[in-house]
Formats: sequence, C-alpha cells, structure tokens
Amino acid sequence: MEDKLSDQIYTARIGDITFRKIVSCSPGTPIFEAAIKMSEQKTSCLFIKNDQDDYLGFVTDITLRDNVIAKQLDANLPIDEVMDSNIVTITPDAYVYEAILMMFSKKSRYLLVNDNGNFVGFLSRNRLLSEQAESPLVFIQSVKSAVNASDLKSKWQKVPGIVSQLLTRGVHSKIVNEVVTTIADTISFKIIEDVIAKLGPPPAKFVFMVLGSEGRKELSLKTDQDNAIIYEDTEEENRAAVRSYFLDLATQVSDKLNFVGFVYCDGDYMATNPNWTHSLSHWKYNYKNWIEEALPETAVKFAAFFDCRAIYGDLAIMESLRAFVDEELQKPIEKFYVYLAKNALLYEPPLTYFKNIRTQKIHKKEVFDIKTAMTPIVDLARVYALQNRIFQKENTGERLKALRDLRVFSEQQFNELSQSYYYLMGLRLKHQANLIINDQAAPNNFIEIDSLTKIEKVTLIEIFKIILNFQSGIRMKFTNSLG
Repeated sequence: MEDKLSDQIYTARIGDITFRKIVSCSPGTPIFEAAIKMSEQKTSCLFIKNDQDDYLGFVTDITLRDNVIAKQLDANLPIDEVMDSNIVTITPDAYVYEAILMMFSKKSRYLLVNDNGNFVGFLSRNRLLSEQAESPLVFIQSVKSAVNASDLKSKWQKVPGIVSQLLTRGVHSKIVNEVVTTIADTISFKIIEDVIAKLGPPPAKFVFMVLGSEGRKELSLKTDQDNAIIYEDTEEENRAAVRSYFLDLATQVSDKLNFVGFVYCDGDYMATNPNWTHSLSHWKYNYKNWIEEALPETAVKFAAFFDCRAIYGDLAIMESLRAFVDEELQKPIEKFYVYLAKNALLYEPPLTYFKNIRTQKIHKKEVFDIKTAMTPIVDLARVYALQNRIFQKENTGERLKALRDLRVFSEQQFNELSQSYYYLMGLRLKHQANLIINDQAAPNNFIEIDSLTKIEKVTLIEIFKIILNFQSGIRMKFTNSLG
C-alpha cells in the first residue's frame, strides 16, 4: 500500500489537481477597480487579458502592496502599469514535479494551465508544493518537522520511491546522489539535535562528521553508518567528563540511526568506537601518524577519513584539522602515496581475459558487484586529489573536475572517468530502488548479468577497459612498476 501511494505521488500530473478559477480584467482597468474585483471574487491573483484573449500578466495582493500603496501610486492608473508580465503556462499532462521545477527556474509564483489552447485554470507554487508534499523539493522540509524516530524511519522508507522517480525522469545520478545525501544529512541532523536536547548542552564545541560515501555526498540506498566526532581541546580536569558526554552522544545517535535504517558499520568506523571520538589534538595526532607510518592498513584508514564532511557542529574545528593535514601532506612522503596508490589498485574491474564481464554465482544467478566495479574510480580520484591537495572538493565528480582544471587530467580523460562513474552510479541506484520497490527485498550491489540489455553490457565492458587503462597509469606513476 505504502509503495502504491508513493508511486501515485511521484507520477502525479497537473491534470490530477483541482485548478483555481481564472479571474481576469482588461489592461486599461483602473487599479482600484481591479482591487475591488479581487476582493469580490476572493482571489489573491488577478490576470490581465486583452481583447484577443491573450494573457499579458497578473497582479497579486503583494503587487498592490509593493507597487501601488508603498509607492503612493494613483489608484486611477491602468492596471497594466503595475502588473507582473512573467506569465508561465503548462499543460495538464505535465508532471507536477516538472511544474515545480519550472516555477523555481522561471521565478514565477503562478502557472496558467493551457489545455490545447484553452486556459482552464491556474495554480500557485504554494498549492503545488503542498500537493506534492513528498517531492524531493519539499520532502526535506517535512523531514525537518518529523516528531520522532518512527516518523524519520517512515520518511527514509520513501526515499527509494524518490530515487526511482528521479532516475525515470532522466535526472543525472549525481543530482540523485545529492538528493539522497541531503535527506540522510537532514535525518542525522534531526537525530543529533534530539539527542542533545535529551542529554543537555555539549560541554565543549564539537563536530559530528560523516565519512566514506556519505562524506563524498555519494550515498546509495544500501548504506551503513560511517561517522566520527571531533571535540575541542579542554582543560585536563574536564577531559574525562567531556569524553564521556560525547561517547554517550555517539551511542544514542548511532542507535537511532540504526533504527531509522542506517545500519551499524561492519568495520566499526563509527563515533561509538572510542578510537573515532576524540579531541582535536588527538585527531591531528591520528592523521599525522597515518601519513608518517605509511603502512598499507594506515593508508586505508587515511583514505576513509579523508572523505570526511561535517554535518553538525562547529565547522571551525574541521577547518583547523584540514589546515593541519594540508601542511602534513606537503612534507616528503613518497611512501605514503605508494601505499595509497596500491590501495587504489586493490580492486580491478570485472573483465575476463577475453574482455567479457566476469561474474560470480550467487543463488544460482550470474552477478557482478557494481560497488567493487566503481571503487577504482573513487580511489583514483582520491589519490590524485590528495597529491594535488584538493581539499574543498568532496565528491568524486568534483575532484575529477578540479584535476582537469589543474591539467592533471585532459578533457577526454575527465569525460571518460566522469561519465563512467555516473553511468555506474545510475545503474547501481536503479538496481537498488527496483529491489526495494518491486521485490520488497533489501538493497544490494549484485547486478544480474541477464537483467542487462545488450547496450548496457557493451557500455559496461567499455567502462571497465577505461578503468583498467587508468589503473595502468597510476601503477606507472606511483609504484614504478607494471606488475
């Protein structure tokens, strides 16, 4: 029932909504007469129409306030002198979602509905937003007003429907990622706020940061918690109490996130782990150690914590840590980059020797792991971003763009990697949304080879060749070896 309801919401068309009656007057109508008509017809929007039935503009209560009363204009002047001529029309078969986007992009508050040349009514932006209360454009606002964890859980369960609708409408997977991430951030923010209200004010300034795919704003629908806490350095006598507060905060936030649908992290990269809730000076020590030790396992930790983003708290703490890491990365640390590069070579695209897609059998089905297939691009972008000290670009697409701007990658290389990455991301999100909506199954990263069209298979093979080619480049550049 829930899925059908959400499906109706995301496929709603303008024709499904009751329009408001158009009230109009001629362009020469005196302003005061137009105001009388608005009052009599109980409308806040009056359209101006000429003798040929062409709509020239409209006036609202706000128009009269700002353009007439505030300017002490003569109310006998014709209405067309103060009207807004930004008329926007739409057909009844257009999607409500498209209409809202159009109103935002054209900065219009009203839409005239044109049914094959007949103007059948009008709609206000506020009306559309309330009708489309579950659209991504206003969904986030509804998350903010959620009253408890159960409410947040039901909100998160609607996200696959949003993802499916956006992808079906041809929205770029980067934007879909950002919508999912923004909803997840809003849920996390709300939970942190609620826990703090319960625990009392924090004893020190802090930031709650997310790592990994959420840190990069690249969340999929199969997601676990990756987070950490940094709090400011405090006097020695307060340290135990401060630490205790933040570990308590971390535990309660983590439990609520898990309840909502963000499961606990298998690798324990969570603020509940005492290793990942610390003072700023301790975090600086962590990063410094990971860089200087330059061991394979510390390179993996650094990679995870490089993809970090503050979602709550004092951003100055995060900036202080970033500035410190930036300084550390300017020291001669060739070995560190070698291990990071090796980390980026751990996963190879699933291609057989004969350039077919390599599969594995799961439940008697031939599948390939799309997350593993995408990982090399994320890792490649991260290694090059680190070497070029690109800190402000959080996600893979932005890092690739910055590397192109620095001439590290050519325009062609940028296009190949960027298009490959977002093609894979779109396929992954579509697969996961289908599993949740159509199969009522938990999302995963295993795509059945037989579910792909011939074009999709050919595209994937080309993408995997591109990734292999880039991996050869990184092997030569950082490890001086083809082996």
